[in-house]
Amino acid sequence: MTYLIPALILGVCGILAGVLLTIASKIFYVEIDERIEKISESLPQANCGACGFAGCADYADAIVNSGAATNLCRPGGSEAAGKIAGILGTAAADVIPMTAVVHCSGDCDAAKPHFDFDGVQSCKAAKRFYGGNGLCKYGCIGLGDCAAVCEHNAIKIEKGLAKVIPALCGACGQCEAVCPNHLISIKPKEKNIDVLCSSQDNGKATKLACSNGCIGCKMCERKCPNGAIKVVNAHAVIDYDKCTSCGICKDSCPVKVIH
Repeated sequence: MTYLIPALILGVCGILAGVLLTIASKIFYVEIDERIEKISESLPQANCGACGFAGCADYADAIVNSGAATNLCRPGGSEAAGKIAGILGTAAADVIPMTAVVHCSGDCDAAKPHFDFDGVQSCKAAKRFYGGNGLCKYGCIGLGDCAAVCEHNAIKIEKGLAKVIPALCGACGQCEAVCPNHLISIKPKEKNIDVLCSSQDNGKATKLACSNGCIGCKMCERKCPNGAIKVVNAHAVIDYDKCTSCGICKDSCPVKVIH
């Protein structure tokens, strides 16, 4: 009896708990639209947030329950948009291929070093020491934080400068988020004119720090027939919505910083 009564009490408590859990599961049951799971499976599971949602599952839920656009997945591109349209029974939305671009051309041949950094070999760590190891405090630090987070191996470091391989880039934006100097942006692949400098110093100071720097002369701004390029904070900036990739700004740039 010493052991029987506690065992019976424990058994009864277990049965009651099971009954209560069963009742609760019936009362609070939420029916899940099977389309959400199918859409989530059709996405690349990068969970990069480029679509504006927390991850692929969250985006799939937003498509079904909130009417989110079906063409927001950059890594998935047209393939993912087509699969989603098939699941929903709608027409596939157009997807503009995007790519990342590094707005700097200050490799080790052009950019002047400030000091040798022997701490943790990351751009974020180097940035904490006097703004980085180069004289230009706006340029690529070149320690590869962007390459480390790229799941597509679309970024390589050449001569101390990060370079994007557009054919491999999924435009997820993770490199953009991790760059401490905010040198990386996402743009349409069809827009093939880029200003590869982000210096905010005047022309003289920029050239002293990097021979490939923009001097802010505004020649490109004056020559552009579409008003697509402006000098902002002492360096040229392209408005890709207006740019037609005509190349006039590139041809007019005296320091050849537009590529």
